[in-house]
Amino acid sequence: MLAKMFNPNSGMQPSVRDSTGAFLIDRDPRYFEPILNYLRTGNLILDPNVNPKGVLEEAQFFGTHHCISLLEEMMRPIDDIPMTRRNVVNALMTTPNKSILRFQGVNLNGADLSYLDLRNINFKFAKLRNSKLSHTNLSFCNFERADLTGAEMCSATLSGVRMANATMEGANCANCNFQDPTGQHANMEGVNLRNAILEDSDLTGANLRVANLKNANLKATILRGAILAGADLENSDLTGSDLHEANLRGANLKDAALELMINPLHMSQAIR
Repeated sequence: MLAKMFNPNSGMQPSVRDSTGAFLIDRDPRYFEPILNYLRTGNLILDPNVNPKGVLEEAQFFGTHHCISLLEEMMRPIDDIPMTRRNVVNALMTTPNKSILRFQGVNLNGADLSYLDLRNINFKFAKLRNSKLSHTNLSFCNFERADLTGAEMCSATLSGVRMANATMEGANCANCNFQDPTGQHANMEGVNLRNAILEDSDLTGANLRVANLKNANLKATILRGAILAGADLENSDLTGSDLHEANLRGANLKDAALELMINPLHMSQAIR
């Protein structure tokens, strides 16, 4: 709107000028001044006594779109601002070894946590959309009902992890190890792994009961003794996978690729 006001051909002219030739704009100067300085310098600076809501109203009135984005980000509640790698590292360094670190319900969307040792941490209900967790040690972590949509988790260690009802749609879990040598199998009952990549991963003994694995890439995945009862494997790629003694009772294998499997499926595994 400001550009139109000072465009002689727009038909939308500002108000009259004062004795010095300056244009008079009938707006609250407390809230308009930060926008004017932003247009001059490209930096949005608010004094401590200026309410950002008032500045946002002015920015919306004049249609300064990038300024609007900056103000909306500035006004986001502190609890909703994603934590960074530095925040997590600081928490790790200041937490005693015998204490349980909790990130329950915390916003970690987009955080780069790759190569960190995050064993035994409670991430229940946490927001981890598009986070980077490649080569991270996540053994025995609790991700129940966490949102890991689009997370990058290549070569992560997930031994004994708890992921019941977690959302991992489109996550990249290639070459991940879910197996625990002590026998504490990963609990992933009801997990949403639709369109996820699990190629070359070891899910020996994992509980994937009623999991959504539709369109998942499970090439060369080890699923020995895994519980896949009631799981949706429609259109998944199980080429070269190992399903020896896996429980597929009631699983949906419609249009699933089952070529070159290490062990052939048996009728006793009760697939449909």
